[in-house]
Amino acid sequence: MKQARRARLPTPIREQQRLDPSEREAIIAREAVSFFAEHGFEGQTRELAKRLRITQPLLYRYFPSKEALIERVYQEVFVGRWKPSWEKIITDRSVPLKARLIQFYREYAEVILTYEWIRLFMFAGLKDLGLNARYLKMLRERAFERVIEEIRIEYGRPSTDELPTTDLEVEMIWGLHAAIFYLGVRKFIYSMPLETDVNSIIDAKVTTFLGGVRFVLPAKAMA
Repeated sequence: MKQARRARLPTPIREQQRLDPSEREAIIAREAVSFFAEHGFEGQTRELAKRLRITQPLLYRYFPSKEALIERVYQEVFVGRWKPSWEKIITDRSVPLKARLIQFYREYAEVILTYEWIRLFMFAGLKDLGLNARYLKMLRERAFERVIEEIRIEYGRPSTDELPTTDLEVEMIWGLHAAIFYLGVRKFIYSMPLETDVNSIIDAKVTTFLGGVRFVLPAKAMA
């Protein structure tokens, strides 16, 4: 069965004179997330305003340009939903590495494997808005580099302070990360429902990844 598009009623801004400006702005931003996820960033602000049952000039009082509104969507969905606790999970060496990576990717998947997140990320890439590059830079700094350091420690290899991260190591992390992201693409872009529990898939992918990644790590230092 074709994946049904998430049905959602507009959030009209009623009794505007009674709304606090910050509340009104939040409503516009929330509806913009849903609107752009459905229509892509080609969607027109006049259509968004109509959906909100407000005038386009009123919308522009809160967001002076479409670019400003898109930036707010980026902050809401991609930056705002990142959890600093994930970085602590990755680096907590009191827990076995495999368990850490499974916990991180399970929690991360709960955030990104949604209709809004996946579709906005894909539309942003197709539109070449620069949002993807910013997010992926953050992802590499906050997660990938930490994961590589922990893998090196696990297998007794030189730390990244001693020997910088290699491109091949980063590619291996990309492979794991992309495999999990692709679960959302299948569901929300290709309309192909997953037939296996997401957590079970993540567990298997992390296990497989750890079984092979040591072969691309730098050699152990000579005694």
